Amino acid sequence: MQSLTALIEALRVLPGVGEKSASRMAFHLLQRDRGGAMRLSQALSGAVSHAMHCTCCNTFSDAPVCVTCADESRDRTKLCIIETPADQSALERSAAYKGYYFVLMGHLSPLDGMGAAQLNVQALLKRATDGVVTEVILATNFTAEGEATSHLIGQTLKAKGIAVTRLARGIPAGSELEYVDLGTIAYALSDRR
Repeated sequence: MQSLTALIEALRVLPGVGEKSASRMAFHLLQRDRGGAMRLSQALSGAVSHAMHCTCCNTFSDAPVCVTCADESRDRTKLCIIETPADQSALERSAAYKGYYFVLMGHLSPLDGMGAAQLNVQALLKRATDGVVTEVILATNFTAEGEATSHLIGQTLKAKGIAVTRLARGIPAGSELEYVDLGTIAYALSDRR
């Protein structure tokens, strides 16, 4: 059946979804939740048709300026640099940050063709040097690519006289030292306060 095969192949584009998982999802939607399948189809179609990048922070939005950037109660002097909209969502759920964001939509990865141009670093520099921002917080992931991205952006901004900070790293709350990896313990010791 071609339509079933096409559905399974379409579901396989999702990260972490192999043939078996895609098959299970497709069969579930067709056997048990056709209404859910229709909602999924309509939501996906709507998002692909209407989602755009915010002209200020580069995240996904239904309008030229996203809700976060339009919120004038936020601290305009702080700009947090993150890799993805999912990272922004996590920071927002923490309720600990009330500044603005710039979403890179990735990280430096020469093997994947992701350089400074693909990360829209020029737009980031324009935003960070607007005369209002006084601190840029680098909140890229603590992977090799995230660290390289953070280093490049940090050095570029420092050269322009912008104060740059990096998210702290260390021992997770509720963990026991004997089970924490040595690299995390070393960072926690060097970044202690």
